[in-house]
Amino acid sequence: MAIETQWVLDDEHLARLCGAWRQLPFVALDTEFMRVDTFYPIAGLLQVGDGRCAYLVDPLRISDWSAFAGLLEDRRVTKVLHACSEDLEVLLRLVGSLPLPLFDTQLAAAYLDIGFSMGYSRLVQAVLGIELPKGETRSDWLQRPLSEMQVRYAAEDAQHLAELYEALLPRLDDDKRAWLLEDGEELVTNLQRQSDPQEAYREVKQAWRLRPQQLCVLRALAAWREHEARARNLPRNRILREASLWPLARTQPKDLVSLARIEDMHPRTVRQDGETILELIREAAACAPESWPAPLAEPLPLEASALLKKLRAVGQREATRLGIAPELMLRKKTLEALLKSGYPQGPYRLPDSLKGWRRDLMGQALLDVLEVNS
Repeated sequence: MAIETQWVLDDEHLARLCGAWRQLPFVALDTEFMRVDTFYPIAGLLQVGDGRCAYLVDPLRISDWSAFAGLLEDRRVTKVLHACSEDLEVLLRLVGSLPLPLFDTQLAAAYLDIGFSMGYSRLVQAVLGIELPKGETRSDWLQRPLSEMQVRYAAEDAQHLAELYEALLPRLDDDKRAWLLEDGEELVTNLQRQSDPQEAYREVKQAWRLRPQQLCVLRALAAWREHEARARNLPRNRILREASLWPLARTQPKDLVSLARIEDMHPRTVRQDGETILELIREAAACAPESWPAPLAEPLPLEASALLKKLRAVGQREATRLGIAPELMLRKKTLEALLKSGYPQGPYRLPDSLKGWRRDLMGQALLDVLEVNS
């Protein structure tokens, strides 16, 4: 059956539709974008579904997004997306607003123990019994006109996403609905909190092995890389490859020949930014000790894995009791942060990343496990 499809190609039409959409209990949202050679995603298409019609909004033709921002921020209208982290980036960059309340159908499937991290096609097949054609996700969404297959793919996404919501919502009890929306709010909050380039060095692999003076160099390089990627709108690895950061901070080359020998150093980087990188290294290496970062915590030792397993079992027991995918319960990073707060003798402290319903439901049980085993 053909899906009713309507193109939205001007500001006035979009504003009228946004007024109508704000009278609905929910709208389904999806985006198509390109992000091959840029730091920021470039929107190629926005899809809105209300269960009856698929609206295809052309971002290349829209200049005023204020009405759409009002829709995203209207808490009376639930916004339905699937595996939405990249869609949120697109919306924030394009519209300047983020959707709340947010209902992620991939998370809903996990709350119903249908599956964890399910792809859209698999979920549509599992819940609606519809087999979608192979996707157009790798096609050029900035070309105009879009192909017939692209238009069909985009319209089906919007239509079936609305149908998924209508099928999944009644299966969630009140607690799970609240937890799902809480998780959606956390996704939005985390994206609004723009990462500090001065903290980027903490995410570099093996950074914990560096001494404080070397960490000072790593901090300068990682911050410069982040700033430049944003300013030039290029992927981070086009500025300076990830694998080069640690050896640069450790060996601190003093000339272009030594710089070019660094592991995974691209010749283009040496030509374009070699002198800048060397100057950054010189300045950071000469910083006074009082400005050096504190040493980073070492990874947990192998012998902590047994305790980690016991902590994970707390989440698995609750998942079984509640009928939730166990992977949704306790994130590995959260459990590691909990262990690092007091390993091996304690006392332990619940990390800030354990929040909301998870903290209420499992926080004390986790501390009890650690008390017994310390």
